Amino acid sequence: MSIHSPEVALIGGGTGSFTLLSELKNFTPNITAIVNMCDDGGSTGILRDELGVLPPGDARQCLVALSDNPNVRDLFSFRFGEGRFEGQSLGNIILSGLEIQHGSFTKAIDVASEILHITGKVTPATLSKHTLVLQDGDEIIRGESNIADSKISSLDAVVRLEPCPIINPQAAEAIESADLVIIAPGNLYASLLPIFAVNGITEALDETDAKIVNVTNLVTKPGQTDNWHVVDYVKAFEKYIGEGRIDAVLYNDEPIRPELLRKYAAEGEYSVSTEKERFREIDARAIGARLVSEAISAQDPNDKKIKRTLIRHDAKQVGRQLMRIFYE
Repeated sequence: MSIHSPEVALIGGGTGSFTLLSELKNFTPNITAIVNMCDDGGSTGILRDELGVLPPGDARQCLVALSDNPNVRDLFSFRFGEGRFEGQSLGNIILSGLEIQHGSFTKAIDVASEILHITGKVTPATLSKHTLVLQDGDEIIRGESNIADSKISSLDAVVRLEPCPIINPQAAEAIESADLVIIAPGNLYASLLPIFAVNGITEALDETDAKIVNVTNLVTKPGQTDNWHVVDYVKAFEKYIGEGRIDAVLYNDEPIRPELLRKYAAEGEYSVSTEKERFREIDARAIGARLVSEAISAQDPNDKKIKRTLIRHDAKQVGRQLMRIFYE
């Protein structure tokens, strides 16, 4: 096990992973971001449908987060504000172009990693094309973008992938050799749980000696995780990877100021519940800390297809807590 620079595998995608990776790269250079590959909405969905490529959006965000080249980072983050490309991310177009040029999404990420001069690695959870499916009681919802916008009524709702893809060997290696596996915050049903539905992810987690830590969301998602407690998120993940597999859950224990929620949260988003007595329901060690960033993010005005939460984690504080957990 690495003593000074732990091997970290971060599982997630989207804004949650972007936020954490932007700071975690300053704590260790040995970091691999394992990203969700079922995105079919927004600018990513357009490229996927029209070009037949794998969805580049989550990979692009993680690449940008790990880059130390501000000019190229801004290039990959640029979105067109008008015309036929309105809302489209230039970085997504570049990644899709590289995949078509080289005939490989893995090679596309390798080339983009060189261009962006990233710290660490980005690897897809799987390289097989698939569709995300959610079973909510008797209702079946197909497609990541449809699921993201749907009301989910049951705590027993589960996701699956059709056809069920196998794990990318690079992702398996990153998990199995890690000292610390981090489950990032993010959209639970549309972004996070789909990774655990990939054939081989659970087996890789069984093989690793790493501590597994969940960084819980700050706010609930309207219609899907209303009134959820930190414990409910842990239980949702452990439906896929087994009870007691998460060693620690890191959560915000400082109430988000009402004026921040009113101004910056999406309609119906509220702080995730943290009542102490419920932590007895899980084996994971519950670690509360002040994790809300005072710096409020601004949504790109050209990013109009998806409404994004602007209340974010204080990634530096999260990084410190994660390193404390690792060294303990």
